[in-house]
Amino acid sequence: SYTGSHAILAPCLMDGNPEQAGRLLVRGGSRLAGDVVLSGAKNSALKLMAASLLTAEPCRLRRVPLISDVDTMGEMLGALGAGVSRSADELLITAGGELEGCAPYELVRAMRASIIVMGPLVARLGEATIAMPGGCNIGPRRIDFHLRGLEKLGAAIEIEHGFIKIHCRRLRGAVVSLDYPSVGATENL
Repeated sequence: SYTGSHAILAPCLMDGNPEQAGRLLVRGGSRLAGDVVLSGAKNSALKLMAASLLTAEPCRLRRVPLISDVDTMGEMLGALGAGVSRSADELLITAGGELEGCAPYELVRAMRASIIVMGPLVARLGEATIAMPGGCNIGPRRIDFHLRGLEKLGAAIEIEHGFIKIHCRRLRGAVVSLDYPSVGATENL
């Protein structure tokens, strides 16, 4: 909400420039006052959604942004057997039933971040099959850190016909050193 007497807040598309869409233009010499409600961060929400596969207990996530990547991850979790429901900016995820260990190809290809279901599936089910992910807006990214890390934790990995197949009776703790910092690999491991 906004309270103020003279300032004008106007959504703008400055000079038809799409890079400026969704920004606010503030004019006036008056003090702005009010509240701005911020949604949660996309990357955090996606990781927490994947982590919900680790437990059979219901997981409630609040302030989840209303964006397509969150919808795609919700579809991914649903395809894996989890129940996912949304109410405004809140998600309820229940992975208490029988889960599938195979992430659908079309969803992995649609969103690179879907690779993060790999670690939770292996930890919970002892197996995972996932398509090799594609690139993203900043180009192709390596997943060998994820795979070598899972091997260090005791998983056996095969790559065939564009799919990663991971099997493990039980993951075990280990020191995993990455060649360079990788947030995604750290989250997956």
